[in-house]
Amino acid sequence: MERTLIKDLRDHVGKTVTIMGWVSVRRDQGKMVFLDIRDATGSVQTVVLPKSPALDTAKELAREFVVEVEGEVSARPAQNVNSDVPNGDIEVAVSGIQILNSSETPPFDITVDTAALNEEVRLKYRYVDLRSERMQRIIRLRSEFVHACREFLHERGFVEIETPLLTESTPEGSRDFVVPSRLHKGKFYALPQSPQQYKQLLMAGGFERYFQLARAVRDEDLRSDRGFEHTQIDIEMSFVEEGDVMRLIEEMVVQTAEQLGRHIAQKPFPRFTFADAMERFGTDKFDMRTEEEKINGALSFAWVYRFPFFEQAPDGQWTFTHNPFSAPIPEHAELLLKKERIGDILTAQYDLVCNGFEVGGGSIRAHRAELLRATYEVMGHSPEEIESRVGHMLKAFSLGTPPHGGIALGVERLVMTLAGEEHLREVQAFPMTRGGQTSVMSAPKELSDAQLQELGITFQKPPRHE
Repeated sequence: MERTLIKDLRDHVGKTVTIMGWVSVRRDQGKMVFLDIRDATGSVQTVVLPKSPALDTAKELAREFVVEVEGEVSARPAQNVNSDVPNGDIEVAVSGIQILNSSETPPFDITVDTAALNEEVRLKYRYVDLRSERMQRIIRLRSEFVHACREFLHERGFVEIETPLLTESTPEGSRDFVVPSRLHKGKFYALPQSPQQYKQLLMAGGFERYFQLARAVRDEDLRSDRGFEHTQIDIEMSFVEEGDVMRLIEEMVVQTAEQLGRHIAQKPFPRFTFADAMERFGTDKFDMRTEEEKINGALSFAWVYRFPFFEQAPDGQWTFTHNPFSAPIPEHAELLLKKERIGDILTAQYDLVCNGFEVGGGSIRAHRAELLRATYEVMGHSPEEIESRVGHMLKAFSLGTPPHGGIALGVERLVMTLAGEEHLREVQAFPMTRGGQTSVMSAPKELSDAQLQELGITFQKPPRHE
């Protein structure tokens, strides 16, 4: 018999159906057994009556057994309707049960909110944790959010293009994760901190409107809203100014959030220069919600723009504040080219903040070779170093690259705000622990001597302390 999803059972009242899923609860009353069965679409109560041929099998079941259940869908009498649970007005009278897989006693109860459980246990058994109603809801919300953004961008002429995962180590603000090359021993690839250079090269390639759901990997210190890996909605456009990018992204965020049933506190989004934000809030990642808006789960978005381009390190050396590929604001381009008043130069950088988190950041980019070269000269790089690091970009800019700009929106941080969560791991299917260990599996771990030899790698193990 064809499988019926639990969400569709009301359409089959009076008919015999086959459902498949997990046993959430078993209530054995001796002569009859009640089973709450759950699949990805919902849950329903089933009853195994005294004369049912399935009674003996029902008594073998326990939580999280995977079963195939055959039975007739019936409407409950009015006095037995449970309006507090989904499908509380129907039940399935079971005529047959097939055990598809048994389950040991689960490591924790997934019928309750698992957020308060020990993190190591939750992540060791993440595949069990993901069965909980809360995690199912959050991961599905993430999928709906991404789908809505994709549709928005496709409708506006954006082309979805994937960029490489194995690339060159470049200065993007964080430490790289590196991958040794077997074919070129002693040399390494880097995993992308972002697709920054490739998306600019796509603008040089004439695509004009690009996006992708990009995986980004950064060896940063871990915290509640930051992990080694994240996903970003990466967007780049040609022939735009910063206001064009901000308006499009604001339209997408408003449409998507409201489509998902969320309330936005203020439209259009307020805009603050970096200097104004620091003076008013003391930070560029602020939360403007009232207490009532916090209680009601409102989303309070704002733009911060006109950031300082450079800041001085403790040794006095200048470095970029956001991105070396950004452009200065037009009126400060000459200051950059002449390397004058470095600390006063502002960049066409804009961040989107929501409820105290930075959820997106972007800029109008340098598209002229002399601007990018001047940025690296300000940071103290020699001509040889500049050529080694960004020579390919300088060449692209000398071959007709149009003006362009874009943004990257952090999927996890946006979904955190949509779901009312405070930790990145709650909106990722398989996050890392606070200590940087993977869910379920045991990475990082040592490689075998054979693997190291094949890669041409030797290393000195730390001394043992007796």
